[in-house]
Amino acid sequence: MGVERPDKDLLAYLSNYITDHKKAKMEEVLALRSRYFTVVLEDIYKPHNASAVIRTCDCFGIQDIHIIEKATSYHINPYVTRGAAQWVDLHRYEDSAENPAVDACFDGLREKGYKIYATSPHGKSIPISELQPDEKIALVFGNEHAGVSDEVIEKSDGVVHIPMTGFTESFNISVSASICLYDLKQKITKTNPDIYYLSEEEKDILRFEWYKGVVKNADIHIKQFYADRQ
Repeated sequence: MGVERPDKDLLAYLSNYITDHKKAKMEEVLALRSRYFTVVLEDIYKPHNASAVIRTCDCFGIQDIHIIEKATSYHINPYVTRGAAQWVDLHRYEDSAENPAVDACFDGLREKGYKIYATSPHGKSIPISELQPDEKIALVFGNEHAGVSDEVIEKSDGVVHIPMTGFTESFNISVSASICLYDLKQKITKTNPDIYYLSEEEKDILRFEWYKGVVKNADIHIKQFYADRQ
């Protein structure tokens, strides 16, 4: 991850400023958190839809959401996320002359070992039920009308879809994300749960970020902690 593991004594120090109930809830959630799957949103222009996906990811224990911003910048809708954005990591990518947003996002994901799958009912798409999570997977969801772009499909490792039996060909984006994540999570937690959840080091790093997020004046407390150790 490129982030240094926090001092255990510092974590213990900050924990003194958090209620036992809150700490217990954090530990419960941390035990089930994962980076084995991640979600990518491409140019979502209705903030409530993207915010609903963030809430979905938090509910499924998915820590990272990647947001490709081309024509549209995403702004969190707090009424939809219900506080979920506080607990997940959002990674944003903007188009530039030197590095298109899709390339920046996909290159970074592949460096972390992800296979990238666009979600679309078109082209050489396979049902989500046939996708086996033998490797880390990033699922890309497109905007509300056009879906994922041709660029995303061309640069992905594959395409998946949710089979439909009605007149419409797609669910709401947050519903689609829920169905796909549920399917994949059920497979991996039944067959190979040891590779699915965060390592102890990852948990410590995330625990530190969460502690800083809930402790009032955390930066001041951290400075005091190091001052007392000198």
